[in-house]
Amino acid sequence: MSDLYASKKKTCSHRDLIQPVTGNSTGCEECMKTGDKWVHLRLCMICGHVGCCDNSKNKHASKHYQETGHPIIRSFEPGESWMWCYEDKMYL
Repeated sequence: MSDLYASKKKTCSHRDLIQPVTGNSTGCEECMKTGDKWVHLRLCMICGHVGCCDNSKNKHASKHYQETGHPIIRSFEPGESWMWCYEDKMYL
């Protein structure tokens, strides 16, 4: 029975796109240019873009995904290491 469960468990199909990135900035790149504020930061695991989360007014991390197709982000907050795949709609 456990083999059947394992075969149905959803996995992210984009893990192989993850790159060894560092953040391109210390804050949301777009908000810093316009003087806006953000709530939390997200790091694109494909190119290193730093954008603000969906709780922020501008949602630059999601906009980056929509514009580039880069599907995987990681929290860029101290002490957090979770990742999210926009395409597969799941945590990694």
